[in-house]
Parts: sequence; structure tokens; C-alpha cells
Amino acid sequence: MPELPEVETIARGLRSALLGRRIAAIAHLRKSIYSGPASHIESAKVAAIERAGKYLVLSLHTGKKNWQLMIHLGMTGQVLIVPACSERARHTHAVFILDDTREIHFRDPRRFGRIALAAAPAQGFAPSLGIAPGAEPLEVTPDVFVALFRGRNAPIKSALLNQSLLRGVGNIYADEALFRAAIHPRARNISKPRLLRLRNEIRAVLNAAIAAGGSSISDYVDSGGNPGAFHFQHQVYARTGEPCATCATPIRRIVLAGRSSHFCPRCQPR
Repeated sequence: MPELPEVETIARGLRSALLGRRIAAIAHLRKSIYSGPASHIESAKVAAIERAGKYLVLSLHTGKKNWQLMIHLGMTGQVLIVPACSERARHTHAVFILDDTREIHFRDPRRFGRIALAAAPAQGFAPSLGIAPGAEPLEVTPDVFVALFRGRNAPIKSALLNQSLLRGVGNIYADEALFRAAIHPRARNISKPRLLRLRNEIRAVLNAAIAAGGSSISDYVDSGGNPGAFHFQHQVYARTGEPCATCATPIRRIVLAGRSSHFCPRCQPR
């Protein structure tokens, strides 16, 4: 699933291309992936594009009404800006035509993604969009981060994947950050100094991944259709049996709450 760096990369690409443009028409919109009054999208002006965890939110203006268009990529979603009248690739479930004739295509082979429109509240995001309430990893303060994770009995890897605590971190970057922080994925009741180190490593790995355009594990590409390159820098994720770059110990894989976790048993002792 695309995580914070991938969604942030897409958001930045969309901002540079869409801000100030209008959605002239909807050419295609599969009802099974969409909720909300679709008619209000047409003629709407794109006023802002935000990322909230793993969610994209476009702020739209239609006359005196403000709307929020949420796009969640699910497992395999792509948001592509393409020239006018471009051929629709297989599994394209939404096509929005811009006022300059370019098009936004939402493609999702596995159909776990979704799009929703809601009236914009005075502050924050509309509850009906279903955006996870957790703290933003790149913005969370040290004290808040420690308060979120200190004293929890759940394995730290499971806690990091809890989007109601911290939104945007998934399997890839949880594994990579835990490796950098020398913390075992099954560790519990972690001390404050180690949590502070973990916060720093989460921020560092996310920023490095954003700089590299994200990790292209399967279907992920940016808004221009280009793959990311951070997967070439992965230290543990999906490297089961390969030597640790630090100590040469084979990387191990375990399953926590049905999710794979990759770690170095020597660099990350339990």
C-alpha cells in the first residue's frame, strides 16, 4: 500500500499542475469506488491539495460552496495527470477533465481505493471522508510522540501501524525506522530515550523516501507515471535472508497481527 512518502510525492505533483485549475467535466466515475454528490465536482476550482496520512484531499470551490474531495489509494491506486483524450488504461475507475483539457485518471487494479466528496467544515476534514485521526509523523512533537507510544503493551510495530495513533506510516517505513532505531518489532514498553530516537528515525526515513520519490514495490507511480527509487535504499523491508548491510546477519521475517515484519536479529535484539 502506498504510504506517506508515496502520497506526499503525488500530492506535490498534483499541486504543481492543478492549483487554480477547474474540473470542467467528469468523463467516467465508477459508483462502487465513489461516494458523495458527484455533480458538485464539475466546474469546481482546485484551491488546495493536502495530504493527511495516506489520504489526498483536494479543496474545491464552486461559487459560494466549499468541498473536500478525498482520494485514498488503497493497495494499488494511482492518480495520473495525462494529456487530453489519453487512452484509459485498464482498471481506470475515474476520469476528471480539467479546463485546460488535461485529464486526471484514477486507476486501481485491486479496487481497495476510494474517492469521496463532502462539504468542507470550518476546520479540519469532513468526518464522512473517513480520514484517520492519528498524528502526522513529520509534525508530531517529541512529547506527543512519547505520550502516544510509551507504556503500551502492544508490540511497537503493531502500534506504529495503528493509524489512529500515527497516520501515514505503514509496513515499509515502520520496518525501516525500527531498524534504524535498533528496536525489535516485538518490543514493548519502550523507554523514553528509545522512543525519542525512534521518532527521529521515522522522520528521517520518511523525508529520505520523499526525496527519492517513494518506494515502487508494485503499482506505485507518481502523478506523472514515474516510479520512485527509495526501494533501492531499503535496509530490511522485503530482504528476508539477505545479509544486513551493517553486520551481515541474514534479515529475518516474522508475522505480527497478520502483517510481515522484517528485521535484523543482531542489530535489533529483543
